[in-house]
Amino acid sequence: MVVQQQSLNNLSAEQLREMVASLMGHVSDKDAQIARHQTELKHSQALNAKLTHENALLKRMKFAAQSERFNAEQRSLLEDEIEADLAAVAVEIEQLQPPAPAPQAKQQPKRQPLPANLPRREIRHEPELTTCACGCAMKRIGEDVAEKLDYVPGVFTVERHIRGKWACAKCETITQVPVEAHVIDKGIPTAGLLAQVLVAKYAD
Repeated sequence: MVVQQQSLNNLSAEQLREMVASLMGHVSDKDAQIARHQTELKHSQALNAKLTHENALLKRMKFAAQSERFNAEQRSLLEDEIEADLAAVAVEIEQLQPPAPAPQAKQQPKRQPLPANLPRREIRHEPELTTCACGCAMKRIGEDVAEKLDYVPGVFTVERHIRGKWACAKCETITQVPVEAHVIDKGIPTAGLLAQVLVAKYAD
């Protein structure tokens, strides 16, 4: 803001106070922008250093002589990097969730549910036979639902695996399809999401 000296002489005290307040507001905005830019610069530098280090590790794994390549312990460190990337994806998903409600008295679970706005696809797992070995027809008494985070190019989706519980009143036994093996035990990413993370990190 450029103000001529003659204009300043013609301003009243109230107008001068308003002008000073406006200038102070502009200065505060500039300081906030500078602080934000410095934070973004530090983040970019840290990310660049991390990617440079990972690139050097990958080159060593692929092109180094046999004696210089990674052993099993060093490979475990690389797997830890993959776990960190999956955690970053989980943080991104959490940011898509609506604002959390006010904290309640009871303890909340550590793992938050996947966002309700993500598209869902139900996959039902039911026994092939609903007749017990004793010959009685079993009744469906409930189900277990497990949600897994999947990824197709550009879209996160949720797979809802529903495993029905069937019980025989005569034998008092419960039949349920066993849980399939996962790449990460008790983890929520599907094979598609893990493949996307690996391709984006080490191929793209």
